[in-house]
Amino acid sequence: MSQTVDRALSILPLLAQGPADLGQVAERLGVHKSTALRLLRTLHEHGLVYRQEDQRYRLGARLFALAQEAVENLDVREIAHPHLVALNDRCGHTVHLAVYEEQEVLYIDKVESRYPVRMYSRIGKPVAITVAAVAKLLLADLTEPERRTIAEKLDYPMYTSRSTPDAAAFLKELTVVREQGWATDLGGHEESINCIGAPIRGADGRVVAAMSVSAPNVVVTAEELLTLLPLVRRTAETISREYSGTTRPKKV
Repeated sequence: MSQTVDRALSILPLLAQGPADLGQVAERLGVHKSTALRLLRTLHEHGLVYRQEDQRYRLGARLFALAQEAVENLDVREIAHPHLVALNDRCGHTVHLAVYEEQEVLYIDKVESRYPVRMYSRIGKPVAITVAAVAKLLLADLTEPERRTIAEKLDYPMYTSRSTPDAAAFLKELTVVREQGWATDLGGHEESINCIGAPIRGADGRVVAAMSVSAPNVVVTAEELLTLLPLVRRTAETISREYSGTTRPKKV
């Protein structure tokens, strides 16, 4: 990266801390005021910084517009898919990716198990919201009033003896999930299927999607599946960093 571009880009995180005058920018960059002024003018021409009436500079509206456009065009499935495949290659079990949309939790990606026993789940199909690990992760990130409103409207079918029985139990579990940062479904939807999941977060820290690994008891026990939790969480964290743009870029 050229020195000029590097210096210009260094101005943006400086102004993210608040407005700064020419002298402050020059001092922070370690350059003469004339150099800092030239960089600021270039950024100003592109709408990335704005000069206020008090002659201090702040981030420009164009920068926020670009950021919003970038977020709206991010495809979490496209970013996550290679990592889901890599996780499947390592553990062999079914891997899911899900999002919360219009009061439903939907699978948006799935990598099939390498074992003969397959799961019925399909991309685009809603999950069992009161028991699924991915649903717990997505709903746990909502505010307490939002969680309560949703929980009180849900039905609580007893798929198995381990299913969530009512709103009070569901809210209690969502609180636990929110605090620990991961979730399970150990025979809550099907007696023979266990699942562990972790959240995928955006740049603001909010959960944008959830991923999980599921396996039947005939392949691994619940205890054995839980040993994969560190790997699942690391995968989710890697996807989160790439999605939010905090992954350190490779030098070219």
